[in-house]
Amino acid sequence: MAGIFITVEGPDGAGKTSVLRELLPLLESTIKMNVVATREPGGSRIAEEIRELILNPQNTEMDIRTEALLYAAARRQHLIERINPALAKDALVICDRFVDSSLAYQGAARGIGISEVAAINHFATDGVTPDLTLYLDVEASVGIERINRNKETRQFDRLDQEKLEFHEAVRAAYLTLVAENPARITLIDASGTIEEVVAACLDQIKRVFPTKF
Repeated sequence: MAGIFITVEGPDGAGKTSVLRELLPLLESTIKMNVVATREPGGSRIAEEIRELILNPQNTEMDIRTEALLYAAARRQHLIERINPALAKDALVICDRFVDSSLAYQGAARGIGISEVAAINHFATDGVTPDLTLYLDVEASVGIERINRNKETRQFDRLDQEKLEFHEAVRAAYLTLVAENPARITLIDASGTIEEVVAACLDQIKRVFPTKF
Protein backbone atom coordinates (compact mmCIF):
# COMPACT_ATOMS: atom_id res chain seq x y z
CA MET A 1 0.00 0.00 0.00
CA ALA A 2 1.04 3.59 -0.63
CA GLY A 3 0.70 4.95 2.89
CA ILE A 4 2.80 4.60 6.04
CA PHE A 5 1.70 2.49 9.00
CA ILE A 6 3.14 3.41 12.42
CA THR A 7 2.16 1.77 15.69
CA VAL A 8 2.83 2.89 19.24
CA GLU A 9 3.25 0.17 21.85
CA GLY A 10 4.06 -0.08 25.53
CA PRO A 11 3.03 -1.61 28.83
CA ASP A 12 0.19 -0.09 30.83
CA GLY A 13 1.24 3.22 32.32
CA ALA A 14 3.86 3.95 29.65
CA GLY A 15 1.96 7.09 28.62
CA LYS A 16 0.97 6.18 25.07
CA THR A 17 -2.25 8.16 25.12
CA SER A 18 -0.58 11.28 26.50
CA VAL A 19 2.32 11.02 24.06
CA LEU A 20 0.01 10.61 21.08
CA ARG A 21 -2.06 13.58 22.18
CA GLU A 22 1.04 15.77 21.99
CA LEU A 23 2.66 14.06 19.02
CA LEU A 24 -0.24 14.18 16.58
CA PRO A 25 -0.42 17.99 16.14
CA LEU A 26 3.34 18.08 15.54
CA LEU A 27 3.06 15.38 12.90
CA GLU A 28 0.10 17.01 11.20
CA SER A 29 1.89 20.35 10.97
CA THR A 30 5.15 18.98 9.55
CA ILE A 31 4.53 15.86 7.47
CA LYS A 32 3.43 16.03 3.85
CA MET A 33 0.71 13.42 4.31
CA ASN A 34 -2.77 13.13 5.73
CA VAL A 35 -2.49 11.75 9.28
CA VAL A 36 -5.05 9.23 10.55
CA ALA A 37 -4.92 8.46 14.28
CA THR A 38 -6.66 5.39 15.64
CA ARG A 39 -6.46 2.84 18.44
CA GLU A 40 -6.82 -0.81 19.36
CA PRO A 41 -8.90 -2.48 20.41
CA GLY A 42 -11.33 -0.18 18.65
CA GLY A 43 -11.08 2.26 15.78
CA SER A 44 -14.37 1.30 14.15
CA ARG A 45 -17.92 0.83 15.44
CA ILE A 46 -17.84 -2.95 15.75
CA ALA A 47 -14.28 -2.98 17.07
CA GLU A 48 -15.19 -0.39 19.72
CA GLU A 49 -18.06 -2.60 20.88
CA ILE A 50 -15.63 -5.52 21.19
CA ARG A 51 -13.30 -3.20 23.14
CA GLU A 52 -16.02 -2.56 25.72
CA LEU A 53 -16.50 -6.30 26.12
CA ILE A 54 -12.79 -7.07 26.48
CA LEU A 55 -11.89 -4.28 28.89
CA ASN A 56 -15.02 -4.30 31.07
CA PRO A 57 -13.64 -4.86 34.61
CA GLN A 58 -16.73 -6.90 35.46
CA ASN A 59 -15.84 -9.61 32.92
CA THR A 60 -13.43 -11.36 35.27
CA GLU A 61 -14.55 -14.83 34.12
CA MET A 62 -13.34 -14.26 30.52
CA ASP A 63 -11.21 -17.16 29.30
CA ILE A 64 -7.73 -16.19 28.12
CA ARG A 65 -8.24 -17.71 24.67
CA THR A 66 -11.55 -15.91 24.34
CA GLU A 67 -9.69 -12.70 25.15
CA ALA A 68 -7.06 -13.38 22.48
CA LEU A 69 -9.68 -14.20 19.86
CA LEU A 70 -11.70 -11.08 20.66
CA TYR A 71 -8.62 -8.89 20.24
CA ALA A 72 -7.94 -10.53 16.86
CA ALA A 73 -11.57 -10.11 15.77
CA ALA A 74 -11.57 -6.43 16.70
CA ARG A 75 -8.26 -6.01 14.88
CA ARG A 76 -9.64 -7.59 11.70
CA GLN A 77 -12.66 -5.30 11.62
CA HIS A 78 -10.52 -2.25 12.37
CA LEU A 79 -8.04 -3.17 9.65
CA ILE A 80 -10.54 -3.59 6.83
CA GLU A 81 -12.70 -0.61 7.82
CA ARG A 82 -10.14 1.97 8.88
CA ILE A 83 -6.47 1.12 8.45
CA ASN A 84 -6.33 -0.42 4.98
CA PRO A 85 -8.56 2.21 3.32
CA ALA A 86 -6.45 5.02 4.80
CA LEU A 87 -3.18 3.40 3.69
CA ALA A 88 -4.60 2.94 0.20
CA LYS A 89 -5.15 6.71 0.09
CA ASP A 90 -1.49 7.43 0.90
CA ALA A 91 -2.17 8.46 4.51
CA LEU A 92 0.09 8.07 7.50
CA VAL A 93 -1.81 5.84 9.92
CA ILE A 94 -0.62 5.98 13.52
CA CYS A 95 -2.24 3.40 15.77
CA ASP A 96 -2.23 3.04 19.54
CA ARG A 97 -1.40 -0.72 19.80
CA PHE A 98 -1.49 -3.50 17.21
CA VAL A 99 -0.37 -7.15 17.00
CA ASP A 100 2.66 -6.69 19.27
CA SER A 101 0.28 -6.00 22.15
CA SER A 102 -1.41 -9.35 21.67
CA LEU A 103 1.95 -11.12 21.53
CA ALA A 104 3.07 -9.47 24.77
CA TYR A 105 -0.17 -9.61 26.75
CA GLN A 106 -1.92 -12.77 25.59
CA GLY A 107 0.98 -14.69 24.07
CA ALA A 108 3.50 -14.13 26.88
CA ALA A 109 1.84 -12.76 30.02
CA ARG A 110 -1.30 -14.92 29.68
CA GLY A 111 0.84 -17.90 28.74
CA ILE A 112 -1.03 -18.85 25.55
CA GLY A 113 2.19 -18.86 23.53
CA ILE A 114 3.76 -16.32 21.18
CA SER A 115 3.51 -18.55 18.10
CA GLU A 116 -0.12 -19.42 18.81
CA VAL A 117 -1.18 -15.79 19.17
CA ALA A 118 0.94 -14.80 16.18
CA ALA A 119 -0.91 -17.37 14.06
CA ILE A 120 -4.33 -16.06 15.14
CA ASN A 121 -3.31 -12.53 14.25
CA HIS A 122 -1.65 -13.44 10.96
CA PHE A 123 -5.02 -14.87 9.93
CA ALA A 124 -6.81 -11.74 11.16
CA THR A 125 -4.51 -9.25 9.45
CA ASP A 126 -3.45 -11.12 6.30
CA GLY A 127 0.10 -10.50 7.50
CA VAL A 128 -0.13 -6.69 7.56
CA THR A 129 2.88 -5.38 9.51
CA PRO A 130 3.67 -1.81 10.63
CA ASP A 131 6.41 0.08 8.80
CA LEU A 132 7.62 1.44 12.16
CA THR A 133 6.76 0.66 15.77
CA LEU A 134 7.60 3.03 18.60
CA TYR A 135 7.84 1.06 21.84
CA LEU A 136 7.51 3.29 24.91
CA ASP A 137 9.45 1.53 27.64
CA VAL A 138 8.92 1.98 31.36
CA GLU A 139 9.51 -0.25 34.38
CA ALA A 140 6.37 -2.21 35.31
CA SER A 141 6.36 -0.78 38.83
CA VAL A 142 6.51 2.75 37.44
CA GLY A 143 3.65 2.03 35.06
CA ILE A 144 1.45 0.68 37.85
CA GLU A 145 2.28 3.68 40.04
CA ARG A 146 1.20 5.99 37.20
CA ILE A 147 -2.05 4.04 36.76
CA ASN A 148 -2.88 4.26 40.46
CA ARG A 149 -1.97 7.95 40.55
CA ASN A 150 -4.33 8.74 37.69
CA LYS A 151 -7.28 6.53 38.61
CA GLU A 152 -9.69 9.47 38.70
CA THR A 153 -8.85 10.62 35.16
CA ARG A 154 -7.95 7.27 33.56
CA GLN A 155 -10.43 4.56 32.63
CA PHE A 156 -9.60 1.65 34.94
CA ASP A 157 -10.01 -1.49 32.82
CA ARG A 158 -9.82 -5.24 33.35
CA LEU A 159 -6.10 -5.51 32.56
CA ASP A 160 -5.29 -2.82 35.11
CA GLN A 161 -6.43 -5.27 37.79
CA GLU A 162 -3.55 -7.63 37.08
CA LYS A 163 -0.68 -7.99 39.56
CA LEU A 164 2.85 -6.67 39.17
CA GLU A 165 4.12 -10.04 37.92
CA PHE A 166 1.75 -9.89 34.96
CA HIS A 167 2.94 -6.41 33.96
CA GLU A 168 6.57 -7.48 34.38
CA ALA A 169 5.93 -10.38 32.00
CA VAL A 170 4.37 -7.98 29.49
CA ARG A 171 7.42 -5.71 29.58
CA ALA A 172 9.83 -8.64 29.28
CA ALA A 173 7.97 -9.85 26.20
CA TYR A 174 8.07 -6.40 24.63
CA LEU A 175 11.81 -6.17 25.20
CA THR A 176 12.24 -9.54 23.48
CA LEU A 177 10.21 -8.28 20.52
CA VAL A 178 12.42 -5.19 20.33
CA ALA A 179 15.55 -7.35 20.29
CA GLU A 180 14.11 -9.65 17.62
CA ASN A 181 12.82 -6.86 15.34
CA PRO A 182 15.45 -4.07 15.42
CA ALA A 183 14.64 -2.85 11.91
CA ARG A 184 10.99 -2.21 12.77
CA ILE A 185 10.76 -1.53 16.50
CA THR A 186 12.48 1.42 18.18
CA LEU A 187 12.70 1.59 21.96
CA ILE A 188 11.82 5.00 23.39
CA ASP A 189 12.66 5.66 27.05
CA ALA A 190 9.29 6.69 28.49
CA SER A 191 10.57 7.49 31.98
CA GLY A 192 11.38 11.09 31.07
CA THR A 193 9.12 14.10 30.67
CA ILE A 194 6.30 14.08 28.14
CA GLU A 195 8.21 16.65 26.09
CA GLU A 196 11.30 14.42 25.93
CA VAL A 197 9.32 11.35 24.93
CA VAL A 198 7.34 13.18 22.25
CA ALA A 199 10.53 14.69 20.81
CA ALA A 200 12.20 11.27 20.67
CA CYS A 201 9.19 9.79 18.86
CA LEU A 202 9.04 12.60 16.31
CA ASP A 203 12.80 12.44 15.70
CA GLN A 204 12.59 8.71 14.98
CA ILE A 205 9.70 9.14 12.54
CA LYS A 206 11.65 11.85 10.70
CA ARG A 207 14.75 9.67 10.63
CA VAL A 208 12.92 6.69 9.14
CA PHE A 209 10.81 8.67 6.65
CA PRO A 210 12.91 11.78 5.84
CA THR A 211 11.40 12.36 2.40
CA LYS A 212 7.92 12.77 3.85
CA PHE A 213 8.81 15.94 5.76
